Amino acid sequence: MSRPKTAPYRQFFAALATLLFVVTSAHAQTRPNVRILATGGTIAGTGASSTTTVGYTAATVGVQQLIAAVPELAKVANVKGEQVFQIASESMTNEHWLTLGKRVNALLAQPDVDGIVITHGTDTLEETAYFLDLVVKSRKPVVLVGAMRPSTALSADGPLNLYNAVLVAGNADAAGKGVLVSLNDQIHSARDVTKTNTSTPDSFKTPELGLIGYIQGGKAFFYRASTRKHTFDTEFDIANLNTLPQVDIVYGYANMNTVALDAFVAAGAKGIIHAGVGDGSLAARVKPALIAARKKGAIIVRASRVGQGILARNGEANDDELDFVAADTLSPQKARILLMLALTKTTNTAEIQRMFYTY
Repeated sequence: MSRPKTAPYRQFFAALATLLFVVTSAHAQTRPNVRILATGGTIAGTGASSTTTVGYTAATVGVQQLIAAVPELAKVANVKGEQVFQIASESMTNEHWLTLGKRVNALLAQPDVDGIVITHGTDTLEETAYFLDLVVKSRKPVVLVGAMRPSTALSADGPLNLYNAVLVAGNADAAGKGVLVSLNDQIHSARDVTKTNTSTPDSFKTPELGLIGYIQGGKAFFYRASTRKHTFDTEFDIANLNTLPQVDIVYGYANMNTVALDAFVAAGAKGIIHAGVGDGSLAARVKPALIAARKKGAIIVRASRVGQGILARNGEANDDELDFVAADTLSPQKARILLMLALTKTTNTAEIQRMFYTY
C-alpha cells in the first residue's frame, strides 16, 4: 500500500496559517492604540474579603494586573499599560499633576497613540480631570476612570468601568470633546462632573448641566459637549513648569472666623478661593480680612459651597470695587485649579475673570 501524499496538505495548512496571520494582523491594525496610565486608587484596591467595600486598601494592584483582569480589552483596542503613580487619590499633589500632564502630552504627540485612559482614585478624580482639561495639548481622547469598589469586592465596578473607558478613548467621536470621565456606563465632561456620594457606584454625576453620553452594548453614544474652551484650545502650557502657585480654599459657614484665611495668607498663598455660603456671600467678620489679603497681593476668587448655579459677579459683593474674581459655575476645588494656572500667566484680575468665563 502506498503512503498518501502529504505535500498538498502541508501547503494547504501553511497557506491557511498565513491567511489567519494576515487577517489577525489586519484586525489588530484597525483597532485603536490606547495607552492606560495607572495612578492607583480604589480601582487598584484590595479588601480583606469579597464583601469589603469600605475600609479597604487603595493602590495595591498594578496596571498589568488591571489589564489582565479584563481580557476583553484586546478585542476593542491595542492596549499598553504604564504605572505612573501608585497612590490613593487623596494624596494627589500639584507635582503629581504636572508629571502626569507632561506624560500625557508626550504620549499624545506620538502617532502610534490614539487615546489615553487614566485609572485614578475617585476622591480627587474630578480635579485631576479638570487640570488635564486645561493643559492637554491634543484633540485625541483622554478618559479618566475609577471605581467605587475595590477589585476584590463582589460586583466590583472597576473592570467594566475600565473596559468602557478604553471603548471611549478609542472612539473617534470622543476626539475634540476635552478630557472625559467615564464611570457607571456614563460619560461626563471634566469641567462639570463631581463625586456626589461617599460609596455608591453611581457617585459621579453632572447634576445641573448633565452628562454628555452613555456607553451601551459596547458602543459610546454622545449627545452633547461642553461649550467652554479646553485642551488644544487653552492658553496654558506646563512644559516648563515644575511648580504651581499656592492657592488655598477657605470654606464658608455660620459663625465663620478668619483663622484659616489668615494662616493661608501668612503662609504665602498667592490666591484664595472663598467657598462662600449661598451665592458666595461674605461674612461681616471675614470680609475685612479678604480685603486685606487682596491688598497684600493675593487674588481672591468668590465661589460657592452650594454646588450648582452661576456665582453672580457683583451680586453678594461688589467685586469691581473689591477687585475680586467670580468663579462662574466652577466648584471651589476646580476654581482653585484654574486660578493656579491663571497665575502662571498673569495677576491681572480682569484677565483672570476672563479666564473664568472662558474655561
